Amino acid sequence: MAVTQTSARSRGDQADGTLSLSATTYRGEPNWKRSLRLLRRHRMAMVGAGLLVFIFLYVLIGSIFIPESVANFNDPTRKLMPPSAEHIFGTDRIGRDIFARTIWGGQISLFVGVTAVTVEIAIGAAIGLAAGYLGGMVDAVLMRIAEAILSIPQLFLALIAVRVLADKMPDFQIGGRFFSSTLIVLIFVIGLTSWMRVSRIVRSVVLATRENEYVTAARSIGASGWRIVFRHVLPNCFAPIIVAATLGVATAILLEAYLGFLGLGVRPPTATWGNILGEAYHHLTEWYYWFFPAIFIILTVLGINFLGDGLRDALDPRSLR
Repeated sequence: MAVTQTSARSRGDQADGTLSLSATTYRGEPNWKRSLRLLRRHRMAMVGAGLLVFIFLYVLIGSIFIPESVANFNDPTRKLMPPSAEHIFGTDRIGRDIFARTIWGGQISLFVGVTAVTVEIAIGAAIGLAAGYLGGMVDAVLMRIAEAILSIPQLFLALIAVRVLADKMPDFQIGGRFFSSTLIVLIFVIGLTSWMRVSRIVRSVVLATRENEYVTAARSIGASGWRIVFRHVLPNCFAPIIVAATLGVATAILLEAYLGFLGLGVRPPTATWGNILGEAYHHLTEWYYWFFPAIFIILTVLGINFLGDGLRDALDPRSLR
């Protein structure tokens, strides 16, 4: 689609007789181009994107040069060593290199955040679509369930679920890499205790969309309910779902860190930023032990929140100007 750019000028002349140039408007611009343009103009979103790029490059490129065996290798003779040329982030209580562990632990923390949000969005979007489109008793029952779960603190639910389910599954191995069974449990626990807000957001969009004329027209020509939902209703939910998913990743990473700090997160041998902090609890005087994993959590959450705010503004239809 061709884009026509026009410039608006002020009504009054300036003292020198020239016309002042004001805002530039874009007509006929596709929605995705408008959203991308607005996102690029959002300074904090660009700062957030830069932080996330740095974090992803750190955990991905770092794992190419430093194998996981280095992160898990322990030598009690070098325990709690401060940062040095050999160990730039120092060593932990059993002599493992903290720099290597923040690289491999960062991969797991980010993986938990992304996959847990995938579960959250899948469940929340499905329930929100069903409640909003079907309405009536289905809507009432589903929303009361969501409100009941929302009334219970998420951390409390996660603590109980992890405590009950953690020992039900054996550890597993993928591609020669060992993972704790609590990794899978934690992903589903976070996803299953986070879907309620997404369902309410999707439901509100569906309630507004299902009354539009094009939905009524589709019904009048005999389109099936499934076709109307997936062809006409669901696409209108993409923008709020994307924003909710972005911010949900930050929440999932923080929840994993809380559980790891309490000793109920992902268990060894799998490292995460959260369980590194949990191990450092009894060694708070060794600042390097807790500082580096904590700073990576802070930078990641800040980056996601900044980017999420920018996406919310860029995908808002009212932001067109």
